[in-house]
Amino acid sequence: MNQLLTDKHAVIYGGGGSIGAGVARTFAREGAHVHLVGRSAEPLRRLADELGRAADVAVLDAFDETAVQEHLKSLPRLDVSFNLVSRGDVQGRPLHELSVEEVMAPLQGMRSTLITARAAARRMLEQGAGVILWLTSGSAVGAAPGMGGTGPADAATDNYMRQLARENGRAPRLQEVADAAAFLASDLASGTTGTILNVTAGLVSER
Repeated sequence: MNQLLTDKHAVIYGGGGSIGAGVARTFAREGAHVHLVGRSAEPLRRLADELGRAADVAVLDAFDETAVQEHLKSLPRLDVSFNLVSRGDVQGRPLHELSVEEVMAPLQGMRSTLITARAAARRMLEQGAGVILWLTSGSAVGAAPGMGGTGPADAATDNYMRQLARENGRAPRLQEVADAAAFLASDLASGTTGTILNVTAGLVSER
Protein backbone atom coordinates (compact mmCIF):
# COMPACT_ATOMS: atom_id res chain seq x y z
CA MET A 1 0.00 0.00 0.00
CA ASN A 2 1.35 3.41 -0.96
CA GLN A 3 1.83 5.85 1.91
CA LEU A 4 1.69 9.62 1.49
CA LEU A 5 4.48 10.50 3.91
CA THR A 6 6.96 7.63 3.69
CA ASP A 7 10.27 8.55 5.37
CA LYS A 8 9.18 12.16 5.94
CA HIS A 9 10.19 13.88 9.18
CA ALA A 10 7.30 15.90 10.62
CA VAL A 11 7.46 18.14 13.67
CA ILE A 12 4.14 18.72 15.43
CA TYR A 13 4.17 21.52 17.99
CA GLY A 14 1.39 21.00 20.51
CA GLY A 15 1.54 17.28 19.78
CA GLY A 16 0.04 16.38 23.15
CA GLY A 17 -3.29 18.10 22.42
CA SER A 18 -6.30 16.44 20.83
CA ILE A 19 -5.74 17.91 17.35
CA GLY A 20 -2.00 17.38 17.50
CA ALA A 21 -2.45 13.77 18.54
CA GLY A 22 -4.92 13.13 15.73
CA VAL A 23 -2.57 14.62 13.16
CA ALA A 24 0.36 12.66 14.59
CA ARG A 25 -1.51 9.36 14.34
CA THR A 26 -2.44 10.04 10.72
CA PHE A 27 1.06 11.17 9.76
CA ALA A 28 2.55 8.05 11.35
CA ARG A 29 0.01 5.85 9.59
CA GLU A 30 1.09 7.45 6.32
CA GLY A 31 4.73 6.57 6.91
CA ALA A 32 6.16 9.69 8.55
CA HIS A 33 8.48 9.83 11.53
CA VAL A 34 6.72 12.21 13.91
CA HIS A 35 8.60 14.50 16.28
CA LEU A 36 6.14 15.41 19.04
CA VAL A 37 6.87 18.75 20.71
CA GLY A 38 5.20 20.34 23.72
CA ARG A 39 5.66 21.65 27.23
CA SER A 40 4.01 18.73 29.07
CA ALA A 41 5.96 15.50 28.87
CA GLU A 42 3.31 12.99 29.94
CA PRO A 43 0.76 13.32 27.09
CA LEU A 44 3.59 13.41 24.56
CA ARG A 45 5.14 10.24 25.94
CA ARG A 46 1.83 8.42 26.07
CA LEU A 47 1.27 9.20 22.41
CA ALA A 48 4.84 8.28 21.50
CA ASP A 49 4.41 4.93 23.24
CA GLU A 50 1.27 4.35 21.19
CA LEU A 51 3.03 5.21 17.93
CA GLY A 52 6.17 3.24 18.72
CA ARG A 53 9.24 3.74 16.57
CA ALA A 54 7.36 6.21 14.38
CA ALA A 55 7.60 8.94 17.03
CA ASP A 56 9.90 10.69 19.46
CA VAL A 57 9.39 13.44 22.04
CA ALA A 58 10.94 16.84 22.71
CA VAL A 59 9.78 18.75 25.76
CA LEU A 60 10.26 22.43 25.04
CA ASP A 61 8.40 25.74 24.84
CA ALA A 62 7.56 26.76 21.26
CA PHE A 63 7.69 30.37 22.46
CA ASP A 64 11.44 29.91 23.09
CA GLU A 65 13.17 30.67 19.80
CA THR A 66 16.53 29.25 20.84
CA ALA A 67 14.98 25.97 22.00
CA VAL A 68 13.03 25.61 18.73
CA GLN A 69 16.11 26.24 16.62
CA GLU A 70 18.27 23.83 18.61
CA HIS A 71 15.66 21.11 18.33
CA LEU A 72 15.45 21.48 14.54
CA LYS A 73 19.23 21.30 14.29
CA SER A 74 19.12 17.93 16.05
CA LEU A 75 16.85 16.37 13.40
CA PRO A 76 18.21 14.58 10.32
CA ARG A 77 15.88 16.70 8.16
CA LEU A 78 12.62 18.63 8.34
CA ASP A 79 9.92 17.85 5.81
CA VAL A 80 6.82 19.10 7.64
CA SER A 81 6.35 21.69 10.40
CA PHE A 82 2.87 21.99 11.93
CA ASN A 83 2.18 24.39 14.80
CA LEU A 84 -0.92 23.47 16.83
CA VAL A 85 0.02 25.32 20.02
CA SER A 86 -2.88 27.05 21.78
CA ARG A 87 -2.84 30.86 21.48
CA GLY A 88 -4.92 31.52 24.58
CA ASP A 89 -7.99 32.78 22.69
CA VAL A 90 -10.78 34.20 24.86
CA GLN A 91 -14.17 33.64 23.25
CA GLY A 92 -17.88 33.62 24.04
CA ARG A 93 -18.29 37.28 25.02
CA PRO A 94 -18.78 40.46 22.94
CA LEU A 95 -15.66 42.44 22.10
CA HIS A 96 -16.80 45.46 24.11
CA GLU A 97 -16.89 43.29 27.25
CA LEU A 98 -13.36 41.96 26.80
CA SER A 99 -10.32 43.66 28.25
CA VAL A 100 -7.53 44.78 25.95
CA GLU A 101 -5.42 41.97 27.36
CA GLU A 102 -8.07 39.37 26.50
CA VAL A 103 -8.40 40.63 22.92
CA MET A 104 -4.62 40.73 22.55
CA ALA A 105 -4.07 37.23 23.98
CA PRO A 106 -4.29 35.31 20.67
CA LEU A 107 -2.22 37.97 18.89
CA GLN A 108 0.50 37.58 21.49
CA GLY A 109 0.00 33.83 21.27
CA MET A 110 1.02 34.04 17.61
CA ARG A 111 4.61 34.30 18.80
CA SER A 112 5.06 30.53 18.64
CA THR A 113 3.64 30.46 15.10
CA LEU A 114 6.15 33.07 13.96
CA ILE A 115 9.06 31.39 15.73
CA THR A 116 8.38 27.88 14.44
CA ALA A 117 7.52 28.98 10.89
CA ARG A 118 10.63 31.07 10.36
CA ALA A 119 12.88 28.45 11.94
CA ALA A 120 11.33 25.82 9.64
CA ALA A 121 11.68 28.08 6.60
CA ARG A 122 15.39 28.51 7.21
CA ARG A 123 15.95 24.76 7.50
CA MET A 124 13.77 23.99 4.48
CA LEU A 125 15.51 26.57 2.30
CA GLU A 126 18.80 24.80 3.04
CA GLN A 127 17.24 21.49 2.00
CA GLY A 128 15.41 22.91 -1.00
CA ALA A 129 12.03 21.51 0.07
CA GLY A 130 9.54 21.31 2.92
CA VAL A 131 5.99 22.08 4.03
CA ILE A 132 4.84 24.51 6.73
CA LEU A 133 1.26 23.94 7.86
CA TRP A 134 -0.93 26.13 10.04
CA LEU A 135 -4.46 25.91 11.36
CA THR A 136 -6.88 28.75 12.08
CA SER A 137 -10.61 29.00 12.74
CA GLY A 138 -11.24 30.73 9.43
CA SER A 139 -12.38 33.85 11.28
CA ALA A 140 -10.08 36.06 9.20
CA VAL A 141 -12.52 36.11 6.28
CA GLY A 142 -15.74 36.88 8.09
CA ALA A 143 -17.00 38.33 11.36
CA ALA A 144 -18.61 35.98 13.87
CA PRO A 145 -19.97 37.07 17.25
CA GLY A 146 -18.13 36.00 20.36
CA MET A 147 -14.81 35.22 18.65
CA GLY A 148 -12.87 37.89 20.54
CA GLY A 149 -9.33 38.39 19.27
CA THR A 150 -9.43 35.18 17.24
CA GLY A 151 -10.35 36.94 13.99
CA PRO A 152 -7.52 39.49 14.10
CA ALA A 153 -5.05 36.77 15.07
CA ASP A 154 -6.25 34.50 12.25
CA ALA A 155 -5.91 37.37 9.78
CA ALA A 156 -2.41 38.16 10.97
CA THR A 157 -1.40 34.50 10.79
CA ASP A 158 -2.81 34.10 7.28
CA ASN A 159 -1.06 37.24 6.05
CA TYR A 160 2.26 36.25 7.61
CA MET A 161 2.17 32.79 6.06
CA ARG A 162 1.20 34.14 2.63
CA GLN A 163 4.03 36.64 2.75
CA LEU A 164 6.48 33.95 3.86
CA ALA A 165 5.34 31.76 0.97
CA ARG A 166 5.58 34.61 -1.53
CA GLU A 167 9.11 35.53 -0.48
CA ASN A 168 10.24 31.95 -0.97
CA GLY A 169 7.96 30.98 -3.90
CA ARG A 170 8.80 29.72 -7.38
CA ALA A 171 6.97 28.68 -10.52
CA PRO A 172 5.01 25.43 -10.04
CA ARG A 173 5.92 22.30 -11.98
CA LEU A 174 3.37 20.53 -14.16
CA GLN A 175 3.64 17.38 -12.06
CA GLU A 176 2.77 19.35 -8.94
CA VAL A 177 -0.41 20.61 -10.57
CA ALA A 178 -1.31 17.10 -11.68
CA ASP A 179 -0.61 15.69 -8.21
CA ALA A 180 -2.86 18.35 -6.66
CA ALA A 181 -5.61 17.44 -9.09
CA ALA A 182 -5.26 13.76 -8.16
CA PHE A 183 -5.52 14.67 -4.48
CA LEU A 184 -8.71 16.67 -5.08
CA ALA A 185 -10.18 13.79 -7.03
CA SER A 186 -9.44 11.31 -4.22
CA ASP A 187 -11.33 10.47 -1.05
CA LEU A 188 -8.59 12.26 0.92
CA ALA A 189 -10.08 15.57 -0.25
CA SER A 190 -13.65 14.67 0.70
CA GLY A 191 -13.76 17.55 3.20
CA THR A 192 -12.68 20.09 0.59
CA THR A 193 -15.43 21.77 -1.40
CA GLY A 194 -16.42 25.18 -2.75
CA THR A 195 -12.89 26.52 -2.52
CA ILE A 196 -9.87 27.42 -4.63
CA LEU A 197 -6.69 25.40 -4.23
CA ASN A 198 -3.56 27.51 -4.67
CA VAL A 199 -1.00 25.38 -6.54
CA THR A 200 1.40 28.19 -7.49
CA ALA A 201 4.28 27.04 -5.23
CA GLY A 202 4.04 30.35 -3.39
CA LEU A 203 4.38 32.45 -6.55
CA VAL A 204 0.85 33.78 -5.97
CA SER A 205 -0.01 34.14 -2.30
CA GLU A 206 -3.27 36.07 -2.38
CA ARG A 207 -6.48 34.40 -1.24
